[in-house]
Amino acid sequence: MANFELTREFLEDLKNTIDSKNEKLAAEKVADLHAADIAEIYDELDIDEARFLHLLLDDEKGADVLVELEEDVRESFLKNLPAETIARQFIEQMDSDDAADIISELPQDVKDEVLSKINDVEQAGDIVDLLNYPEDTAGGLMAKELVAVKMNWNILTSIREIRKQAEEVDDIYNVYVVDDDNILKGIISIKKLLLIPTSESISTIYDPDIISVKVDTPDEEVANIMDKYDLVSIPVVDSIGRLVGRITIDDVVDVIREEAEKDYQMASGISGDVEPSDNVWVLTRARIPWLLIGLFGGILSALVMGQYEGDIMKYAGLALFVPLINAMAGNVGVQSSAIVVQGLANNSLGLETLSKKLFKELSVGFTNGIICSTIIFAYNFFMSDSYSLTITVSIALFSVILFASVFGTFIPLALNRFKIDPALATGPFITTINDITGLFIYLFIGRIMFTII
Repeated sequence: MANFELTREFLEDLKNTIDSKNEKLAAEKVADLHAADIAEIYDELDIDEARFLHLLLDDEKGADVLVELEEDVRESFLKNLPAETIARQFIEQMDSDDAADIISELPQDVKDEVLSKINDVEQAGDIVDLLNYPEDTAGGLMAKELVAVKMNWNILTSIREIRKQAEEVDDIYNVYVVDDDNILKGIISIKKLLLIPTSESISTIYDPDIISVKVDTPDEEVANIMDKYDLVSIPVVDSIGRLVGRITIDDVVDVIREEAEKDYQMASGISGDVEPSDNVWVLTRARIPWLLIGLFGGILSALVMGQYEGDIMKYAGLALFVPLINAMAGNVGVQSSAIVVQGLANNSLGLETLSKKLFKELSVGFTNGIICSTIIFAYNFFMSDSYSLTITVSIALFSVILFASVFGTFIPLALNRFKIDPALATGPFITTINDITGLFIYLFIGRIMFTII
């Protein structure tokens, strides 16, 4: 399947085809496209055009496209469809994890009706089980479809059972080994099953070294485990070790992307999970808290400057470098906190202790402070006629960079220690605190220097 690029020409041609109600030609235009490409097309169509096109797809591809749609688009798409259509044409064609995700988005009355219309009672039961798990846990991520063999089976029996189970599984990454109580015991490769004599018992050849997660394991931890061990799938067990599902790499990629989006929004001063399509009130509510923090931070900065108003009026040159001090304090703090937050997110900090990390950032801050303060000293030495101002700005800049480096490191580590998302320490929060503190350090040092020199 070739890589598809949605162009304006293709979209206009498709819209004209839909407007003319030419079902055969419209179906041909999207017949060879991947479900994700068709979902991208839906984003550019109005809801009636998208529904027209969707009804031309076979049930399996239609279900795949529905999974790929953005949540708000999918909600509009399903809004006026009968529960029976949602159940029979879409839900019954999906893996249990995708089906549970979509059903969870429906209103409660529609959710119950859709579940009652599913023909396969076992599938409906699997979906109900998955709906009971929090969505940010392994149980909320997993699918029930998997391939497992009993450890007392021989190879021939196992292959026959795998063929039966494979009908319900799109991709077989691993074959899991369980005992008679469905307790996970290990794993066996397809290659080994094909090469070992058919009379051999599974119990003698399976690999007992298997990495698994429990149903209540947080989704971020699942993603970190799969990333650390380069896994494409991982089994999920309950509290007594029974195999209840598996998580595949596509689900983990979604977790990583969503977490990255959330951290980026936090770093940008946006609280809550918002989308560009959200209404004005939702977007305002997500942004205003950090804007208010910035507003109060500005008021505090003004109060700090008010305390040194006499010094500023007496030594007017001090005011010229306030923007420089504020900018450097905010930038250095954000740099330090961003590195720490990134390390905490991907566990790359390892066993590095708080004191070691702080000492490292102190060293980095010291080096950067020396470089920057030397440059500003040289500039003022030749461009300013005030030696006191030259010394003040250089010492203050060095002190502010040192403080911002340590503070930007300490805050995310402290938040993480208390189980608070360290991403809160980036962006407006760290910038506002450093602005206020940096301004105070600068004016305090200025008062001392202009008095001494």
